[in-house]
Amino acid sequence: MDRFQEMKVLVVVAEAGSFAAGAKQLGLSPPSVTRAIAALEARLGTLLLARSTRSVRLTEAGRRYVEDCRRILLELEEAEELASGSALRPRGNLTVTAPVIFGELYMVPLIADYLAAHAEVTINAMLVDRVVNMIDEGVDVALRIGQLPEGDLTSLKVGEVRQVICAAPAFLESAGRPATPADLLGAPVVMSSASSLLTDWQFIGPEGPITQRPQARFVVSSNNAAIHAARRGWGYTRVLSYQVAEAVARGELEIVLEQYSIPPLPIHLLHQGGTRVSAKVRTFVDHCFERLRNDPALQAIAAE
Repeated sequence: MDRFQEMKVLVVVAEAGSFAAGAKQLGLSPPSVTRAIAALEARLGTLLLARSTRSVRLTEAGRRYVEDCRRILLELEEAEELASGSALRPRGNLTVTAPVIFGELYMVPLIADYLAAHAEVTINAMLVDRVVNMIDEGVDVALRIGQLPEGDLTSLKVGEVRQVICAAPAFLESAGRPATPADLLGAPVVMSSASSLLTDWQFIGPEGPITQRPQARFVVSSNNAAIHAARRGWGYTRVLSYQVAEAVARGELEIVLEQYSIPPLPIHLLHQGGTRVSAKVRTFVDHCFERLRNDPALQAIAAE
């Protein structure tokens, strides 16, 4: 049995959860499947599957190896399709990451539409407010807000957003609308600890940059919670413009000090692969790119 066949056997057995079920799917006898896995483990010098009387499970080394096997086998299939002149079909598992609110508002609908059109693809969406190491965590596509560090990843700009300060209109009627950043000193502020982008409140005034670090009496662990508190009239919060676009349009929140806004933050789609990109990554990135770059809420408008 060649190495590619051994990889296929391991992947099927791991997904089936037993040698017998894997053998049935492959059309092989259970002893031949058992021998193939044993030979593979002997050659690698490590245990890939932990056996019990009822099932098998991947070891840590086995989990990493199976992920590599899936990628290699998929690349082999795509290379053969390309050589034969067949159209490449998107298939396999795709791992995507995005910030929490952006993921909920934009990526989840995009993923649902993509999956409806591509029946052979599965997607794992990691919605987290931290920068995920795409290589270490096996991420295929990432949505990033902010300046990008130098690297080998392919990036496509899909829009930009502003950092905005907002509050409920009723609160502003009572407290008065601020005319300068100094008017925020001592004012009630609700701050999210979820994003390091918003810890320091930065402005650009007639005399240059201004940086403030508000003494928030109300700190929450999510941007949504900070927005909710501001909508209820508790005070000011600073968020990204797309996060409050609907609330502003409904008149539930009002943006202040727009004349002091700093330059917008770019939004990029990133993916691995360089010039050789799998069909699932290529089609997913194309799908998202067209939709995101045409969304008005993701095209920052400079303050007048």
